[in-house]
Amino acid sequence: MTEAKHYDVIVVGAGLSGICAGYHLQKTCPTKTYAILEAREALGGTWDLFRYPGIRSDSDMYTLGFSFKPWKNAQAIADGPAILEYLNETAAENGIDEKIRFNTRVRRVEWSSEKQQWTVVSKVKGKRALQRLTCNYLIGCSGYYRYDGAYQPDFVGQDDFQGTIVHPQFWDESLDYANKRVVVIGSGATAVTLVPEMAKTAAHVTMLQRSPTYVVSMPQVDTKAERLKKLLPEKVAYELIRAKNVMYQLLTYQLARRAPGFVAKNLVGEVKAAMKDGYDVEKHFTPSYDPWDQRVCMVPDGDLFVAINEGRASVVTDHIERFTATGIRLKSGAEIPADIIVTATGLELQLMGGGTLSVDGEDVNPGERLLYKGSMMNDVPNAVLCTGYTNASWTLKAELSIEYVCRLINYMDHRGYGVFCPRLNDPTVKRLPVVDFKSGYIQRAIGTVPWQGDRAPWRLHQNYLLDRRMFRHTKLEDGVLEFTAAQ
Repeated sequence: MTEAKHYDVIVVGAGLSGICAGYHLQKTCPTKTYAILEAREALGGTWDLFRYPGIRSDSDMYTLGFSFKPWKNAQAIADGPAILEYLNETAAENGIDEKIRFNTRVRRVEWSSEKQQWTVVSKVKGKRALQRLTCNYLIGCSGYYRYDGAYQPDFVGQDDFQGTIVHPQFWDESLDYANKRVVVIGSGATAVTLVPEMAKTAAHVTMLQRSPTYVVSMPQVDTKAERLKKLLPEKVAYELIRAKNVMYQLLTYQLARRAPGFVAKNLVGEVKAAMKDGYDVEKHFTPSYDPWDQRVCMVPDGDLFVAINEGRASVVTDHIERFTATGIRLKSGAEIPADIIVTATGLELQLMGGGTLSVDGEDVNPGERLLYKGSMMNDVPNAVLCTGYTNASWTLKAELSIEYVCRLINYMDHRGYGVFCPRLNDPTVKRLPVVDFKSGYIQRAIGTVPWQGDRAPWRLHQNYLLDRRMFRHTKLEDGVLEFTAAQ
């Protein structure tokens, strides 16, 4: 194992959150040294990993983008390459790319109270010896799912299928689907992206779902935003557009939680208006759950509905009995012929890039911990987990938590503190799932990821305005966050 090099801060992950962390550390804590550890060979996280046809954002780019870096592209719902270009540009402009250690996969992180520091043990691709780095503060920006694994159900008869089976997370870019019959299993954001894009050249694409998902059409170009860009200076226009979209996301979510029947009726009504007369919207686009019990899927300019109306794509709502040599047999007895089957069946949740964690020699199981302010696990010192929203753009929450930890670091320096640690001293705090979602990947992860509590500061708001006040304006010394003097 190599000799340990020390940094003030180590950031795990060089995606949206990691690049954001690099920027704010440089701006707010300019005297602090930092490094970003990235397991892959390139920055960008999700936007470099996923290469499936049509890959795009499922949030508008004025809120998925950074507050400090205006999104200039006319596409409000942007494709993957455009987002990756934006991230590379941001990193290069600010010298963040020079701080990234690529091909460095974190294996474990170990806290020592005696030394008041973390030891980060990682495996560098191509090197036999493990690498040791130490730091005072650890920021986890590796997202919430496994990059090297995905949820793939074991379908009966899967080995009998004579065509090609591919999961979107591991897309084969050489795959030729032109004039082929394609079945996409799933009904989430990935499936509704794949279907209209593949339908442009495939013989036909069938979206096979067990149950419907709420799907809403959004304009790919925000005309109001484009007008503001022409009328106002770039930075002012961007801030106004961002504020407008934040409020829209917040208000529509709150309306959905308070009046779910009304919102459901309107969402389904919009689909009915988009589809040809006689289409069975009740069967294929009317979920049994309330809006935002699972994430609502966006389709730019209604491209999914257009593909169905034109006969290039179709939706089948049924259960799979088994794969056959030539397709998929359903429990209804029908069979869907296929040359290619795309299993858009979801993700596997994972924290800190899969590395194990210990505090003073004791292993930490995240599934036994609560999240303080949605960003720190109880009794885990000097560590922040950077997470985003499920009901709005990821970056909004991630950037708030990064700003908060930078504020916290400066405060500790000023007061002579060396350690912060959230303590769960109230035994009456009830544990609740970290996200009130019925999505499969959330339900499968219960017990392996941290919980939230039933009251502040352990309760997650899923509300940008409340979080902004909490992170920026509340006291750091709140009686829950414990501080220890620096050695």
